[in-house]
Amino acid sequence: MQQNTEIGYNSKIEGEVVVTKLDSALNWFRKNSLWPMPMGLACCAIELMAAGASRFDIARFGSEVMRFSPRQSDLMIVAGTVTYKMAMAVRRIYDQMAEPKWVIAMGACASTGGMYRSYSVLQGVDNIVPVDVYVAGCPPRPEALLDALIKMQKKVETEPVFADLAIAAPFLKKS
Repeated sequence: MQQNTEIGYNSKIEGEVVVTKLDSALNWFRKNSLWPMPMGLACCAIELMAAGASRFDIARFGSEVMRFSPRQSDLMIVAGTVTYKMAMAVRRIYDQMAEPKWVIAMGACASTGGMYRSYSVLQGVDNIVPVDVYVAGCPPRPEALLDALIKMQKKVETEPVFADLAIAAPFLKKS
């Protein structure tokens, strides 16, 4: 005679209560709903579009909502060559994004200027905005972008939510 044993969550024992830290819960929400703003500046943008299509399906990671407004996005994906002419626009758009915000530099050109050692090409977008994850390639495959998104999710998962006391002040007031 085989005995059935229940594996996993037993609501009769725990009383249908989930216990966690506030940071963990909020970071779980954040990491599974990153809303990217595509900053497609060159050929890497084609691979970025492919990552959003049905074959690679970026929606599996909660990032299917591509926002073209910086006020509605929290992840900027800089895909392609950043020229000095576009640099100030990229910085202005980054500044318009609400906190918390993250940046992925997609491709060799966005990361280091690529093969363009020219007076008109910025040698890495990290000269004007802080970059969280770099994606290698010229252009990188959509799988590489999805891998970078997974790395970004792991980074978001471990960040403290209330690191800045000014943000946490309204929640910490005693009544």
